[in-house]
Amino acid sequence: MTVAISRDLDFLSISEAGSLFRSKKLSPVELVQSHLAKIEKTQPTINAFITILADLALEQAKAAEQAIQAGDTRPLLGIPIGYKDIYMTAGILTTAGSAVHANYVPPITATTVTKLEEAGAVTLGKLATHEFAAGLSTEDHPFPPAHNPWNLDHVPGGSSSGSGAALAAGLAIGTLGTDTGGSIRWPGAACGIAALKPTYGRCSRYGVFTLSWSLDHTGPMARNCEDVALMLNALAGYDPKDPASANVPTEDYAVPLKSGIAGLKLGVLKSWYEDKLASDELKVMAEAISVFKDLGAEIVELDLPHVELIDSAWIISMAEAYAYHAKDLKETPQLYPGPLRNRFKTGGLFTAEEYINAQRGRAIFNAGVKGLMKEVDLLISPTWGAAAASFASMYAKPLQPPGYNFTRAFNMTGSPALSVLCGFNDLQLPVGLQIIGRAFDEATVLRAGHAYEQAAGWLSHHPQV
Repeated sequence: MTVAISRDLDFLSISEAGSLFRSKKLSPVELVQSHLAKIEKTQPTINAFITILADLALEQAKAAEQAIQAGDTRPLLGIPIGYKDIYMTAGILTTAGSAVHANYVPPITATTVTKLEEAGAVTLGKLATHEFAAGLSTEDHPFPPAHNPWNLDHVPGGSSSGSGAALAAGLAIGTLGTDTGGSIRWPGAACGIAALKPTYGRCSRYGVFTLSWSLDHTGPMARNCEDVALMLNALAGYDPKDPASANVPTEDYAVPLKSGIAGLKLGVLKSWYEDKLASDELKVMAEAISVFKDLGAEIVELDLPHVELIDSAWIISMAEAYAYHAKDLKETPQLYPGPLRNRFKTGGLFTAEEYINAQRGRAIFNAGVKGLMKEVDLLISPTWGAAAASFASMYAKPLQPPGYNFTRAFNMTGSPALSVLCGFNDLQLPVGLQIIGRAFDEATVLRAGHAYEQAAGWLSHHPQV
């Protein structure tokens, strides 16, 4: 039986879908069929997917249905998931959004994809991405770009562009993104969803195309913090295949969500952002902070130390990106769009001295943030310094994404950082709030995000697509 597309099915949470599965009111097959129908309908306009895997999704959904009938209660069983197309999938096209790999079919599957599939998740397909996750929107991109479901003339953020767009449009219940300077959190903010960059080393990067070895993170994206927590339960853990993987304990991240945040001390980085936001976005931030205060959190204003060193991340990421791409840049430079080719080549111009000094600057900045985190439980900032830009403005200045980047700092530190929807600007585009925690304390970050979501009431807001 094929279920007619309904907004109720489009925007189910993981727990809601699981409850319907177990009560026999909905089957995974029906849910997947509904999602596939909407993907087909919206692909010409939103273009969230590079590769749609309808046959595989239906096969996995049927297996999930049988498992549920046999009494299997795994939370992710039958849940439709999409993967940013830099996550390798054995035997399935994985392009990295680039002509360099337009026909690449990898022999391996990313550990994170394997973990979600072992948890019972259904693979809908591979999602649009800025080329090689480099965060550029260019007119000569080899694949059509994903569009923002809130306004199709605007970008959905990047580089996990399809991952954010698919969630906002109701095309998947969960997605995976990657984050080197904000590429999980920027689309999280631009698309009005919940998007977590876990602690560096918390989730495996094995089988994921590299942008910058020392800054790359993988992580879950969903429409709310509870769904992010349930996905993180499956994703988190040590992986010997990833040399940066951290062998530290994990926990059930969904358990603390309903504990509230009364008594938590939140450090608001107002001096960092107050001169970088438009007045309408400053108002949204102030209203969000008031919600935290009403929930019983203690609010203190703090100065982020050594902000002048944050740009060290640019040198580090571009030098490491050049090292990764050097061979292809020399052999097939024509396969890279001009702005991206020039950006990567810039990385080859940095000297060893400059790279080492950038890492030294990073160490100083990280020590400052670590000291700050001794004073508070969490830090609060905007996610991005502007709402989703128009394609026209991005194409005009592809190397200069609009708005201040509040995310890159926490790729430097490796801190867990979450973006949640905290309102809309005067153009009715989503605005993101960033919550930053101590290393490996994703539980408190998600707990605060969940408490805010429940109190603020934005979860019922979805674009009309």
